[in-house]
Amino acid sequence: MQGMDHSQMQGMDQGQMEGMDHGSMQMQGGSAPANARDPDAYSGGFTLEEGPYALPGPRQLRLADEHAFYGVLVDRLERVDNGEGHALAFDTRAWFGYDYNRAVLKAEGDIDQGKLSEASTELLWSHALSTFWNSELGVRYDTGHGPDQGWLAVGVAGLAPYWFELDATAYLGDDGQTALAVEGEYELLLTQRLVLQPKAELTAYGKDDVERGQGQGLSELVAGARLRYEISRQFAPYVGWEWAATLGNSADIARAEGEATQETRWLAGVKFWF
Repeated sequence: MQGMDHSQMQGMDQGQMEGMDHGSMQMQGGSAPANARDPDAYSGGFTLEEGPYALPGPRQLRLADEHAFYGVLVDRLERVDNGEGHALAFDTRAWFGYDYNRAVLKAEGDIDQGKLSEASTELLWSHALSTFWNSELGVRYDTGHGPDQGWLAVGVAGLAPYWFELDATAYLGDDGQTALAVEGEYELLLTQRLVLQPKAELTAYGKDDVERGQGQGLSELVAGARLRYEISRQFAPYVGWEWAATLGNSADIARAEGEATQETRWLAGVKFWF
């Protein structure tokens, strides 16, 4: 609107204003020019450590994505009671790295009568794909049911619309075995401290492996919910309920070994991080 003779607009009523031709007016917004500078790049390729903009002595400014961070999350440390006995279960992860790239260690398993009965450990390289999603690439090692098994792992993890946390990973194991694991959970704030967390896990395998109890197709479904009270954001005891079912060919293998194909579990535990 620069350069217009605004004196002509004095005395014009609303109808005359609406009838004006606004096509020649240049408004803010629209597409950026072809030679626009990348807002995330340093001007002219110079950095804060060299070139005409470098300051003498130690760095005066450090950005957050230049620092390495670490964290440890014990998502589940719980006593599990299925009506016939009890065990201790854990699900924990730790990470070290930067905003866009970091190393992630995941470990989960069951301890029965003081001994580690089943365990799964993953070492992954996590890379930020977007604001809410990361890719994960690495290895996994399982112990417990049958011979130990190693896997290559590739997957994605992140926050879906409406605040659903999703984790989907594909695996390639020994003898060409393949697997797919999908987890989803949601946190419903009943109050500022009382949180209900529904969660579901689904596992599938590419072919039968009787020795390890793995059947082709959908193999296991676990669904449940935990109600926790956050004494602080870093420490929260909880109680919960969980239902687990073995499906398809895996259920046939379990029946042949005299094992149950469905189980209801009551849980009590604690979640904490630092």
